[in-house]
Order: sequence, then C-alpha cells, then structure tokens
Amino acid sequence: MNAIALMASDPAAGGSMGATLITFVLIILIFYFLIIRPQKKRDKEAKAMIDAMKKGDRVVTIGGIHGTIVAVREQTVVVKVDDSARIEFSKSAISSVSSKDKAVNVKKEEKAEKKEVKEEEKKEGPVLEMVGPESEEEAKDTSSTEKEDK
Repeated sequence: MNAIALMASDPAAGGSMGATLITFVLIILIFYFLIIRPQKKRDKEAKAMIDAMKKGDRVVTIGGIHGTIVAVREQTVVVKVDDSARIEFSKSAISSVSSKDKAVNVKKEEKAEKKEVKEEEKKEGPVLEMVGPESEEEAKDTSSTEKEDK
C-alpha cells in the first residue's frame, strides 16, 4: 500500500506506470488479433464443415485415410474406405470434406478451361519467337565481339 502511495506522489513514477500499462494493453491487442481471433475463425469453419457432412461426401481423416461417408451419426461417421472396408470415425477426426457435387463441378470447369485453350491455339496458330538480337546495332556488337574472341 505504501509503494502505491509513493508512486502516486512521485510524478516520474506515474508516467512510467502509464507507459507500462499501455505496453501491456498493446501486447494483449496483438495477441488477440494475431492468435486468438484467427483461431476462433478456424474453429468456427471446422464446426460448420463437420455439421455440413452428409452421406456421399468424400472425406480425409486427420490420419490421412480417404473415403466416402456411408452414414452420419450424432458423434461419429462411417466411412467406406474400400468395397468391403468400412471404418467408424469420430466427427472431430475428419480434416477435410469435399462433396460429390463440388468434385464434379471442378472437373467440368477444368475440362472447359482446357477446351478453351485448345480453341484459342487453333485460332491463333503456333506462336513462334525470334531468338537473337533485337536491333541491327546489337547484331553488329555481337558479331564484333565474336571476331575479337577468335
């Protein structure tokens, strides 16, 4: 209690305490914006992904096992890994989900892009590039340096 009274009576110590307090507040803000807030956002996205899982979605577990969801239960999912192999996982063990519709759409988009590129190449014809000096001066410079080397 006496230390607080002494600091309050000394104006230099009070300014030091204010700077310390501002430093702590800045550190807390930095931790919030760089660590806590992004982690909350990731947790929210993971929860939404887990809640949106449905039968037929392709999943990858945190152990790296790929499969298709056969059944969704309250806390678990049954994943079909092979024709005869089905494994039950906790929902929290699923690291990523891709639905059938998204996979089909991605493949269609890739095919459409390849088709567009091929059509553009047909219209434009083959592209030829000239390799060598771009002006006569550069050509003279390169030929004179070749003579000097010999």
